[in-house]
Amino acid sequence: MFRRRLASLVSSSILIPSLRTKTIPPPHSLPFAQGSLPSSIVKHNGFIGFEGFRAYSLLSLNDLRDKVPRKQKTRKGRGIGSGKGKTAGRGHKGQKARGSGKLGFEGGQTPLRRRLPKRGFKNPFSLTFQPVGLGKIAKFINAGKIDSSELITMKTLKDTGAIGKQIKDGVRLMGRGAEQIKWPIHLEVSRVTVRAKEAVEAAGGSVRRVYYNKLGFRALLKPEWFEKKGRLLPKAARPPPKQRDKVDSIGRLPAPTKPIPFSVEEGEAASSSSA
Repeated sequence: MFRRRLASLVSSSILIPSLRTKTIPPPHSLPFAQGSLPSSIVKHNGFIGFEGFRAYSLLSLNDLRDKVPRKQKTRKGRGIGSGKGKTAGRGHKGQKARGSGKLGFEGGQTPLRRRLPKRGFKNPFSLTFQPVGLGKIAKFINAGKIDSSELITMKTLKDTGAIGKQIKDGVRLMGRGAEQIKWPIHLEVSRVTVRAKEAVEAAGGSVRRVYYNKLGFRALLKPEWFEKKGRLLPKAARPPPKQRDKVDSIGRLPAPTKPIPFSVEEGEAASSSSA
């Protein structure tokens, strides 16, 4: 390969007028593989060349290739000479020659999916609430990220980073760090524990359990999505019958800034349901 390139270079260099007076040895007499380079071979910036013609690199762009598998894909049905023609390796007739069988079919015997017993079930009505402790809320209030004089909603907790962004069905207020709450705060969450409710009310605050459906919860957390789509905010949905005793009121849209005071009847009903 090197000799062919060398011969082509020699033939091309003869056409250059400045090199016609030079004596160019034949390619077979050049000592390119005999130990050290003689004085007739020079180097120019890492390229090897001979006196009488230009320096030439052993690396060419047309020799560069990607690292691809050398084994080619088998082409079926392209004639009997290829070895995979006519029936293309499937044989004569039968279900396997005409197409694929049913997934999971085991020839008539009981398939594996029916031999294994069932275990447990998935409740389609289960709800997943993201927990947040009172200690974390108090930490954000002390840092100035949450204003304790305003109503703290689930949107407030999400925007300040008190809870994660992946909220499925709502937020549950936990009693962790309840001793850090020493001033009145007002919150609206989906669920609240007994310890957290007692700690907030002991400090002079209030906790209201509100209900949002899937669409209403999106409108609460991302009202800009509806503005971008050119849609109006949906109306607040009523809770289903099975959740009416677990909430205090229907969630308000857009996100409220002032709490709703509890009436005497609502306060007694909420205390009895939490107990």
